Amino acid sequence: MNNRFRTLIVWSLLILLLFAVYQMFVAGTGGTIEIEYSRFLDQVQAGNVQSVTMIGKKIEGKFLESHTDTLKFTVIAPPHDGLIDILRQHNVKISVKDDSGGILESVLISWLPFLLLIGIWIFFIRQMQGGGRQALTFGKSRAKLMSDDRKKITFQDVAGIDEAKEELEEIIDFLKDPQRFSRLGGKIPKGVLLVGPPGTGKTLLARAIAGEADVPFFSISGSDFVEMFVGVGASRVRDLFETGKKNAPCLIFMDEIDAVGRHRGAGLGGGHDEREQTLNQLLVEMDGFESNEGVILIAATNRPDVLDPALLRPGRFDRQVVVDRPDIRGREGILKVHLRHIKTCDNVDIATLAKGTPGFSGADLANLVNEAALLAARSRKDCVENNDFELAKDKVMMGVERRSMIISEKEKRNTAFHEAGHALVARLTPGSDPVHKVTIIPRGRALGVTMHLPEEDRFTHSERQLRNQIVILMGGRAAEDVMLDSYTTGAANDIARATEIAKKMVTVFGMSRILGPVSYEKESDHVFLGREFVSQAGHSEETARLIDAEIKRTVNECYETARDLLKTNADRLNALAEALLDYEVLDAAQIDEIIGFATNKSETPQEDLDESMDVETDQSGE
Repeated sequence: MNNRFRTLIVWSLLILLLFAVYQMFVAGTGGTIEIEYSRFLDQVQAGNVQSVTMIGKKIEGKFLESHTDTLKFTVIAPPHDGLIDILRQHNVKISVKDDSGGILESVLISWLPFLLLIGIWIFFIRQMQGGGRQALTFGKSRAKLMSDDRKKITFQDVAGIDEAKEELEEIIDFLKDPQRFSRLGGKIPKGVLLVGPPGTGKTLLARAIAGEADVPFFSISGSDFVEMFVGVGASRVRDLFETGKKNAPCLIFMDEIDAVGRHRGAGLGGGHDEREQTLNQLLVEMDGFESNEGVILIAATNRPDVLDPALLRPGRFDRQVVVDRPDIRGREGILKVHLRHIKTCDNVDIATLAKGTPGFSGADLANLVNEAALLAARSRKDCVENNDFELAKDKVMMGVERRSMIISEKEKRNTAFHEAGHALVARLTPGSDPVHKVTIIPRGRALGVTMHLPEEDRFTHSERQLRNQIVILMGGRAAEDVMLDSYTTGAANDIARATEIAKKMVTVFGMSRILGPVSYEKESDHVFLGREFVSQAGHSEETARLIDAEIKRTVNECYETARDLLKTNADRLNALAEALLDYEVLDAAQIDEIIGFATNKSETPQEDLDESMDVETDQSGE
């Protein structure tokens, strides 16, 4: 008999028992009223009582049918020697029952709820045991063994992270043929830590390892060790590795290890909490006195900065594999993997789609493909077209269109000039990322969006590129100033982002010629990660004033550059804003046609602008 069927029987019996108790003590009294003793005597003397049954002090009686709709009644009678005579005088039938059963009923009523609670408690305790024979199994590991009948994911389903695949394929090869490596004295790594931003494929890699390896594969989450009972986490770690030793060689995958692997000695919290005991046991199991040959731990986290140093040393996690966001070739490979399950049209260009999605992670690309398929299905198409991917990309990058949002004509005009300012400044600024699309249709939390698409993946930024970003961000506020002679709150996010870039240029990147190549950024000390409680600024108040002055000067100079560009090209700005009011959405080719530029950016006459930008950069070194 399986557990599910046994559970169904137990619950059925409990429900039947409760129903029986209800019928006995509640439903059995249906249609019966309780009356006062004085009223009872009055009804007897009036000849309305047909019969009574005496049970101790309790009297159960029945009225005549012609008297009332309610036939049965009960009454508590005090000691009355002449009651029998009164009843006989009025021809009332008299019955007497032994009242010893009342004690039993009262005991049942008093103790039955407690008995039911005890029974339910025992039932749930047995359920938590999971069918085991021990009293409690809180200390047992919750690791799941991957079964062979599940749909396997292999390394063929993983793309865009070739280096990480090579590192893990080596471990798989070692488990399959250990003599190949051990003949030269090499040892298999005891642990591999997968590090990378969310959505880059760390868990997918682990699932691919499970599909490739011919050894037992156990998976568990870091949060599975955390429990309300003291010592449970350490007990589960011990049980996990004991299970691994019994099934060696085997692989254990621990997702989100930062849940139990955080830095010990966390400032205010003390050093003896449950999480630290779990971490201590994990450290001992990975590299202690006892050998764990054949048990390889693979862990994943996107917060390596909070992990305890003892966990990261060689001998525990011998390898740290970085799973980063894919480059253009990686994105193309990931798109090919996801497009296997999508019916696409012949005109879908994967290379162009990969080029137009810089910074996307594997999860972002999977979401993009899924959104495109949903859009095509909504339009009842037979296959997914290029336009569906373009709409899905806009939805993912800019947010969902809110066409139902009611905006006044004045606000719509303000938004049009604001977004036109961003687009025109970006088009006039040399070295900036090309404008992909401009819209004044509210998307997400924004009233309008100007989207840029870099021509190539960037891993570093020059001072010119950072200043260009600030100039473009200031383009919206500058357009409001030049054309509308007023300011709105729509530029709040632009100002915040521009200020943040300028702050990093001065305090982190050392791009201020007054302050020099020195880092002035305050370290973000987290007291609950074992850092210092008192944060030191690291520089004097005079230096702080210089930093503030440099940030303000950088932002103001970039704002004036954007303002001068728009004043010089006011007619183009006005034409672009009017076109946005008419069409609501403009792409790069339409923008170039409206402002009178060739589509090729290199054909734009910008020699004077280049000279002004060079002078501006030189002035920052005074």
